[in-house]
Amino acid sequence: MKDLARYSRGKTETGTPPPVVAPAAQPAPQVQLLTISEEDSGQRIDNFLLRICKGVPKSHIYRVLRSGEVRVNKGRIDQMYRLQDGDIIRIPPIRMAEKAPPSAPGAEFTILLEDSHLLVIDKPAGVAVHGGSGVSYGVIEQLRASRPDAKFLELVHRLDRDTSGILLLAKKRSALTDLHAQMRDGLTDKRYLTLVHGDWQNARQHVKLALHKYTMGDGERRVRVQADGMASHTIFSLLRKYTDYALLEAELKTGRTHQIRVHLSHSGFAIVGDDKYGDFVLNRALQKADGERVALKRMFLHAHQITFTHPETGKSTTLRSKLPAECERFLKGLGPVQVAAASPK
Repeated sequence: MKDLARYSRGKTETGTPPPVVAPAAQPAPQVQLLTISEEDSGQRIDNFLLRICKGVPKSHIYRVLRSGEVRVNKGRIDQMYRLQDGDIIRIPPIRMAEKAPPSAPGAEFTILLEDSHLLVIDKPAGVAVHGGSGVSYGVIEQLRASRPDAKFLELVHRLDRDTSGILLLAKKRSALTDLHAQMRDGLTDKRYLTLVHGDWQNARQHVKLALHKYTMGDGERRVRVQADGMASHTIFSLLRKYTDYALLEAELKTGRTHQIRVHLSHSGFAIVGDDKYGDFVLNRALQKADGERVALKRMFLHAHQITFTHPETGKSTTLRSKLPAECERFLKGLGPVQVAAASPK
């Protein structure tokens, strides 16, 4: 563009102004007709459009849906419509992003199970499961980058960025919808290991506190206990008791955002290392080694076991993940165990 500006101000050797060369015009967006395959069957139309219309603002996607510009089999639909195999979607002219979003570096993670339907990994702490909220990419983007030939790969559920452990991904749409149905109907068994600060008393304790999601002024997502919130239920079992700490197994009966963290914090037992709902003074102190106790620079929450019905074979499947080494080292530095219950099942 600097060269064009310079030429437009000067003259040619013959004294006549040079022609101004306009930048090449971007081709106008066109109506698209897409046929839905079996792999996309069952997906909501809004989620499908958000995935394929890269760089288009979410608000614009929902506007064209509300206006009826998006048609399925020549008929109007709403954003809740679930796609069927063979559906023909009319997508109105939408200008996609001119620049592709930054690509995620390919990465692989410890695999606990992989077959034609599922991929189950052991996610490390500190890694987001997907991009967004200031994170350029997460596990799902990295796995897709490392497996470019994969036709389908989607998260079945999510883990907080600072939570480690078992993460399920589906390699077929049918597996995704089957596992979502199991979770919605309470047929999966998800269990976590967590360390709390305080004098925990009960061998087994039910916590039923309704939870409400809200957004802070800076856009950060938080959760609090609120009477009119979503019903939430966690069962905590005592595994080991130390002088000032307790190692618990948390069994999720519902799957709300930050459920374990908020249920424990509200009950007076903050998870060690929790930077949202925890004891911030204690967390800072624990980041430095003290005598025999080693430093802990993460949240002590680990998804250690899950049981579900395999979507292809119909068999009950239980997977386990060992407590990460940094958590085991921290436990050894806490001194003798005062109470030791049965090992988690």
